[in-house]
Amino acid sequence: MDSGPSPPEDPPSSSSSQVPPSSPPPPPPPPPPPPPCPSPPSHQLSRYESQKRRDWNTFLQYLKNHKPPLTLPRCSGAHVIEFLKYLDQFGKTKVHSSDCSYFGHPTPPAPCSCPLRQAWGSLDALIGRLRAAYEENDGKPETNPFGTRAVRTYLREVRESQAKARGIPYEKKKRKRQPPAAGDAPGDDAGEASTASASVVGVSSEAGATVTTEVVAEDAGGDTTKSSSAS
Repeated sequence: MDSGPSPPEDPPSSSSSQVPPSSPPPPPPPPPPPPPCPSPPSHQLSRYESQKRRDWNTFLQYLKNHKPPLTLPRCSGAHVIEFLKYLDQFGKTKVHSSDCSYFGHPTPPAPCSCPLRQAWGSLDALIGRLRAAYEENDGKPETNPFGTRAVRTYLREVRESQAKARGIPYEKKKRKRQPPAAGDAPGDDAGEASTASASVVGVSSEAGATVTTEVVAEDAGGDTTKSSSAS
């Protein structure tokens, strides 16, 4: 027997519907990197040390270009004097010859054809720096070519000849003697070739070019050059 149509089924309630699983939360952002540590300031060489390094590199280049090439262990005082004479061509100090009418004149009223040379004070300060650089580069004091008697004699002759030619004496400064402090050995600064009051004979050699500048210098004994660069 037909019982008749069945009642319609109720729609499924929302509570019974399937809910998709929720996505996991995003990971937290990484912490910011720590600030970089400040780098220590780069060590800057003093003016004297920079000049000494340039002079030393120039002398090594001179030995390399020498005919025949020279090595530092074979370098002697004679080669150092040859190097100083080579630098004369870049000098800026007028040195009058004995037959010049301005010989011995400190302030000549007119120009002349006498050659330009490196001033004695410039050469003396240069030798002081090269002498120190030689020993700083593992050279032994007893084999230092910049401290030989021949080099000292040459510098003395240049000093005397330039003083006569230019009429400018190199006077010694009188210094008051002070008693040494306790614990100080006498003669600590003996044997120093020179102390330059400014950079002297700045020489650089690149691609065969050589440039020099010279200023007034003072030696360890207090001698000063009263010279000025020639115009």
